[in-house]
Amino acid sequence: MQVQVEGLSTTVINYIDELKAGYENKIIKLKNEAIEYQNKYIVIKEKYDLLIYKRFMRSAEKMPSDENQQLLFTSEVDPVEIPEKDDEEEKTEVNSYSRKKPGRKPIDAKIPRIEKIIDIPEEDKTCACGVELTRIGEETSEKLNIIPMQIFVEKTIRPKYACRHCEGTEDEDKKTVRIAPVEPSIIPRSIASSSLLSTIFTQKFQDHLPYYRQERQFDQIGAAISRQDMSNWQQHVYKRLAPLFEILEKTVKSGPVIQMDETTVQVMREEGRDDKQKSYMWLTRGGPPGKTVLWYVYRQTRAAYNAREFLEGYTGYLQTDGYEGYNAAIKGMLGIKHVGCFAHARRYFFEASKISKNSKSAEEGMKYIRKLYIIEDDLRKQNLDEETFVKDRKVRAEPVLEKFRSWLLKRKEEVPPSMLLGKAINYTLSEWDKMTAYLESPYLTPDNNTCENAIRPFVLGRKNWLFSQSPEGAESSCGIYSLIETAKQNGLVPRNYLTALFEKAPLATSPEDWEKLLPWNVLTA
Repeated sequence: MQVQVEGLSTTVINYIDELKAGYENKIIKLKNEAIEYQNKYIVIKEKYDLLIYKRFMRSAEKMPSDENQQLLFTSEVDPVEIPEKDDEEEKTEVNSYSRKKPGRKPIDAKIPRIEKIIDIPEEDKTCACGVELTRIGEETSEKLNIIPMQIFVEKTIRPKYACRHCEGTEDEDKKTVRIAPVEPSIIPRSIASSSLLSTIFTQKFQDHLPYYRQERQFDQIGAAISRQDMSNWQQHVYKRLAPLFEILEKTVKSGPVIQMDETTVQVMREEGRDDKQKSYMWLTRGGPPGKTVLWYVYRQTRAAYNAREFLEGYTGYLQTDGYEGYNAAIKGMLGIKHVGCFAHARRYFFEASKISKNSKSAEEGMKYIRKLYIIEDDLRKQNLDEETFVKDRKVRAEPVLEKFRSWLLKRKEEVPPSMLLGKAINYTLSEWDKMTAYLESPYLTPDNNTCENAIRPFVLGRKNWLFSQSPEGAESSCGIYSLIETAKQNGLVPRNYLTALFEKAPLATSPEDWEKLLPWNVLTA
């Protein structure tokens, strides 16, 4: 006999409870699936919106000046408390208002002037009363003129001398026919002068003008110089300057900090590889303070051993982005301290601020990073000695970093890692120790931007010449890029430096001679 409870048996009650529990579990499961699908939708939508933003919007990573302005491709969320501004941000100097002088900007005084006088006729310089007019002033105006590229032939004449009397028999120590020796040239028996070579190379590697376009330019001024000639000259110059490149490679590793970055390049006729496969251009920025070297190297892959091979024998700081290959490259290498890049972390937050529904939180993360840059900029302007600079930077930056990290840990628990903001938070936390290592040295900055900026000329050039015809061409291109960008880093005009280098290189016979041809020495060589 079963027990009755309010008219129902315990069997029925148990059955109802089981049904209820089963439906509750199904409801929970469906809710979890709904949340999962919702998150997947948000991730896909963020990726789509990010592609649209990168395709059609400006790439400058600036926050909007009007905080009330609505951001494109974002959704409304509850407002997030924005951190209060530091004293550095609150202090502003207001200068008295001054109106700019109307009119165009004056032409640089360094540009040579040729005066052209437009005077009145001589008969008009006499007054009706018979007195000669006095010049009381003048009106001037300036126009810029330009003469298209001109080319001329430097014809070298070496007179020959001989004795008609004895035909040289009386002076056997000297040659019968005497003539001045040929002047050393970087490309012997060639029509290419130092100025022509420097012009061709700077037009390609600085102004991004491929050889086939230069070939057309030379045709228009009556000079038959083929793209093949220019390519051959590039190879010859690269081989001739091999001792200088060896010194540059050693110099880039002689400083306290090395920055590295890499980008793709397409190289034809690589052994065992398809022409469509991507190779890589590696860039290293380093050298002693005041003697910056930019060193470009071509390799077939992005594998870590390429970086490891270059870093052999180096001790100091290595600053890079978050590419995992650099961690693998320096694994087990003593004397190298890996430093990260806050600019890359900021980029993730910037993308999230433009696309994610958590845009306010992303902006909050950007503001923490911005405070670090304000501190850095303020201290750099004070020209402090190295010890004081490092000490003051730690005192001011460490509290900001502590607050930033606490904020990151809190938000990490609230934002799915697959979303843009979640990726920004997780990237920053995973790179935290490396990114904060910049506090240790006065030669380090919060980011790797100077190296990234140095690789942009190559990226811009790549859009024009598209690929290298051979591995040898890629290697020689690295050499010319290294010379031009190193010259720019040391305040020289690349064309002027290359002209001087090509003129003096044939005379170099010792390591000391090549040392004098480095960018920071060539003006006094």
